[in-house]
Amino acid sequence: MYISCETFIEEFYRTLENKLAVVTGAASGMGKEITILYAKEGASVVVSDMNEAGAEEVVQEIEGSGGKAVAVVANVSKEDDVQNMIDTAVEKFGMLDILVNNAGIMDNFMLAVIVTDEMWDKVFAVNVYGVMRDTRKALNVSLEKGSGVIVNIASAAYTASKHAVVGYTKNVGFQYANKGIRVNAIAPGGVNTNIGTTMVEPDEFGMERATSGAGNNPRSGEPEEIANISLFLASDDASFVNGEVIRADAGWMAY
Repeated sequence: MYISCETFIEEFYRTLENKLAVVTGAASGMGKEITILYAKEGASVVVSDMNEAGAEEVVQEIEGSGGKAVAVVANVSKEDDVQNMIDTAVEKFGMLDILVNNAGIMDNFMLAVIVTDEMWDKVFAVNVYGVMRDTRKALNVSLEKGSGVIVNIASAAYTASKHAVVGYTKNVGFQYANKGIRVNAIAPGGVNTNIGTTMVEPDEFGMERATSGAGNNPRSGEPEEIANISLFLASDDASFVNGEVIRADAGWMAY
């Protein structure tokens, strides 16, 4: 039987063959594209999101292409949801190999002079505590196994919460470097996603200041482009990359 070179490579050299990945915020945007790409590259994936219908649609798309996936409804700001998410992954597919902390929300561009405790707590609950809880649970599994990869989605220029994620990435990456665990982050620039839907009545002045450099942005990115970087960081090709933040913004922050 004749097998084309392309088919041979696709079938036998998939980057994440036999890996298990959990991706949060995976029902849309960057999380969706990361999940689909991981599945295409041979990983079994847990599609985690608060949007159950959206997560199930991603699972159907993956399974329709011959991949393995399961949807888990989870709010990463809730400890019970995080525990269930990782436990379900392990029970369904085996030991965890990759965690992608992608779930995140925005802050209505609230200025420091008017930001409320409620908004501050809400953003940090998802963007910082969610990353910490996901990572803490995943580390307990990865340490038992002796290996693991964590990819965090930070930002090129965002809020205090994302700066916290950058520091956390570096710290955890260093702490567990000798345990076979790598932790890296991606800092995307402007990417065409629906994260703006997490804002309600954004502050006009805050939005003006936050977007004042938008004219220098060479172009907006696509979720697939961030997914490709995430694939590299999750793969053995990045075995010597740890505690690093990769900026992906088409040179926006370089001007």
